[in-house]
Amino acid sequence: MSDAPSRGSGTGRSRNRPAWLTVPVLTVSVLSIGAGIAQFSVTAVIGDVAAVFGETGTGGDLAAEIGLPATTLGVALALVRIASLASLPIASLADRFGRRNLLLTLAAIGLFLTCGAALAPGFWWYVGLVALARPALSTVNALAGVVAAEEATSRDRSSAIALVTAAYGLGAGVVSIGRGLLPGEPSFRVVTAFALVPMVLLPVLARKVREPRIAERAAHAHGLPGLVPRRLARPVALLALVSGGIALATGPGFTYLFVYGEGVLGASPLFISMLVLGAGPAGLTGILLGRAGADRLGRRLTAGLMMALAGLSVAIAYAGDTTWLAAGYLLAIAFSSGFAPPTGALAAEIAPTRYRATVAGWITMAGVAGAVIGLLSFGVLADLTGGFANASIAIGVLVAVLASAFLGLPETRGRELDDLEDGDTEAREHTAD
Repeated sequence: MSDAPSRGSGTGRSRNRPAWLTVPVLTVSVLSIGAGIAQFSVTAVIGDVAAVFGETGTGGDLAAEIGLPATTLGVALALVRIASLASLPIASLADRFGRRNLLLTLAAIGLFLTCGAALAPGFWWYVGLVALARPALSTVNALAGVVAAEEATSRDRSSAIALVTAAYGLGAGVVSIGRGLLPGEPSFRVVTAFALVPMVLLPVLARKVREPRIAERAAHAHGLPGLVPRRLARPVALLALVSGGIALATGPGFTYLFVYGEGVLGASPLFISMLVLGAGPAGLTGILLGRAGADRLGRRLTAGLMMALAGLSVAIAYAGDTTWLAAGYLLAIAFSSGFAPPTGALAAEIAPTRYRATVAGWITMAGVAGAVIGLLSFGVLADLTGGFANASIAIGVLVAVLASAFLGLPETRGRELDDLEDGDTEAREHTAD
């Protein structure tokens, strides 16, 4: 029996070794860990940054509790998110010039700028540096998912994407646990400097990252960055809608964890760190559920259920005391993590190779837009109502309703990527005729 790779696979792996355990997928997963460390450090320390450069007091309003008005924090976090809109044109470059070189270059830029933010002399200096790093880091995570999908067959694809998702979560966990274990009051400078570790490892990782074989064989995209053929416009628009929809809830829901937990509820940094530590098993459980559902129930149904439940969980998290926060946060982590494998597989199995990174860029950009709208709405509603409960309930219910958009997408379970290449070739020939 031949050991040649099966149809649709991007690797020549052993028959006894699944795609998600091959060196290329493991390596891009490590890059996702680095992106998770750099990006989640903003969430973990934004309250510390506000306290250092703002003024806390004894008043009863949110500004006195956290150092700056919630609207100011919302605007700052929204600016960081808005910067990720550049991910679309950047990611589309991978469809023109290849995945590997772009992935490594962006990782170096994003990690370097994040390390620079550790030396920021003021609040808006910090915001500016992490905002500049954001599009590079967001694109690293998006391209890691693309590479993982292209290195796997349909049978292993959701598992490969699940590994990349778990790796990003591991990076976030490293930041939160490290912050909780630091002696004394947490320092945003030390926590932000955690990004030095993956930056130092980049030369080693570069030797293990390769261009997926299916990407080497595929025709390159042409035209303006970000454009997709008309036949892909509707499914890409729906994928963008649901990706932006879930981010409406998870953007503010995860970002305000430290500010709300410590600043409003009075929880200790160790309690919040234990919550994020619990997010590891919760996220892994959700990823496994999402992977199993994607392979058994289908990509659409699983992703839609996970999205709706994630929105409702965020509503629970900010509606009560620390018990509600813990339950809602961990459930939101589980369901949003479970959203990634079926949605990532669905996106990869809809777009041919020469547009796959561009589609990933659209999804990333939509997630950014959803998170920005969620952050701004969350902060403004919290200031207007004097708390976070009403904001979280309104946004959570809206996200649950938006999950129905998955009904408009095709089911792709069992589809191999090489089949998409055959269809893309026929479409190009038909257009030429």
